[in-house]
Amino acid sequence: MRDYGYVGDLSVKDGRYFPSKAPLLSFAAVPIYVALRVLGGGYRYAVGELPLVYFARLFLTVLPTLLMLPFLHRFLRAYVDEPVADGMTATYALGSLALSYSLLFMSHQTAAVLAFASFFSLWHTLRSDGRAAGYAVSGAFAGAAIATEYTIALALLGVAVYGAVAILSGTGAAHDKIRRGLTALTFTAAGAAPFAIGLMLYQWACFGHPLHTGYRYLADVAYQPWHTGGFLGIHFPEAGAFLLSFFSPLRGLFALAPFLLLAFFGLGVLFARSRGKPVDRGIFWMTLALLCFYAYFTSSFSYESWGWTTGPRHLTGLVPFLVLPSALGVQRLTSEVPGYTRAHLALGAAAGLCAASVLITGLVSLVNYIPDSASNALFGLAIPLFRSGYWPPSLWTLLGIPAPWPGIVLVAAVVSAALLVALVLIRVAPLARPARASWAKAALAAASVCAFVLAGLALAKDSGRDAGALGHLKSAWLAQSR
Repeated sequence: MRDYGYVGDLSVKDGRYFPSKAPLLSFAAVPIYVALRVLGGGYRYAVGELPLVYFARLFLTVLPTLLMLPFLHRFLRAYVDEPVADGMTATYALGSLALSYSLLFMSHQTAAVLAFASFFSLWHTLRSDGRAAGYAVSGAFAGAAIATEYTIALALLGVAVYGAVAILSGTGAAHDKIRRGLTALTFTAAGAAPFAIGLMLYQWACFGHPLHTGYRYLADVAYQPWHTGGFLGIHFPEAGAFLLSFFSPLRGLFALAPFLLLAFFGLGVLFARSRGKPVDRGIFWMTLALLCFYAYFTSSFSYESWGWTTGPRHLTGLVPFLVLPSALGVQRLTSEVPGYTRAHLALGAAAGLCAASVLITGLVSLVNYIPDSASNALFGLAIPLFRSGYWPPSLWTLLGIPAPWPGIVLVAAVVSAALLVALVLIRVAPLARPARASWAKAALAAASVCAFVLAGLALAKDSGRDAGALGHLKSAWLAQSR
């Protein structure tokens, strides 16, 4: 702090400063810093901020998401056809908060990956042999998730609901179910124990008590009111916070990733197919519980605390658990909508929502720094910046490739990905030899839905509110390429 100046997100206890967040990513970045320092010559200032942030996020936020995607696809593949699994996995990766927070050195997406890994381990264990090792692995991922981000506890509560429902509603006598439940709980706790104990030792060493987090000792007085009152800053819900978190054109979850709206249709499909299937029944109640947990949290916590970032960042842990019901909604449209025209129109509409999600979130994530004063993340910030020559900086820019080509290639990649996702999903329609006119209707439906979503965002633009935010971003832009 003496060398580089004051930074945010700090806690102070007895005159010593610590990060206010859960510590796992801080510790995980240390080997990266050490390697860069050795490569840079070993002296005190050998590591610049740009390479440190670049490689820290590459290994600790981007790579975990890439490793998660095959397992997400495998999970989806157990319930839907492969093309649907392909399209929905790609939409999650490129059209949701998973992309936004893979590109930032923040804990939200890494914690979401770990929470999903905890669920996947438990799901795989319950579907296969039920070995104790699977429960321990699930617990280890859960413990690592808590050590990465405290609020991911909401997602882990949902995973606990899944385990309880799946085990207790299974076959067998009551005492056998209780025995299986206690076995799962014991080994899950054993797997989580190293991370839980390590976290408590860290908090004890830094803040004087194993259960005191950095939020108790925030250094910035402006942030302190967000965490006082209620339970850890969580109060009674407010309608304004709920609506802004989910529908605001600036950072609403469904405004940036409208494909997640398919999850509400897919929940009905999941409920119908879960009858007589304890594992699937557990997934239904887990998803419903997660929607309630996160809706209450985002409606009850300070909306202003989300910060200048893409979307409602604390809902990142919810998103991977909405992909299955969204995929089931698409699968239902492929198999049970009668008639050539209706099938293609329904698939086209779903494909349009997915394409719009990739287009909106992909372009906004190229900026990923969204001031609260703006009205619209896409049409108020991202597109005006690109049109003015403020293209997203990238490794290509730093390597000297002349402007504006690196930025144009990135934007073109986002547009191409959106078109490809739509094409994959449109071709899932349940017709062996569809007429060319039917494919045209599906494409028209997809284009119409995508255009409708984009038009809604465009109409929500307020140039007066956006002017100050644009001026600030232009003044702080890392690399301008006209």
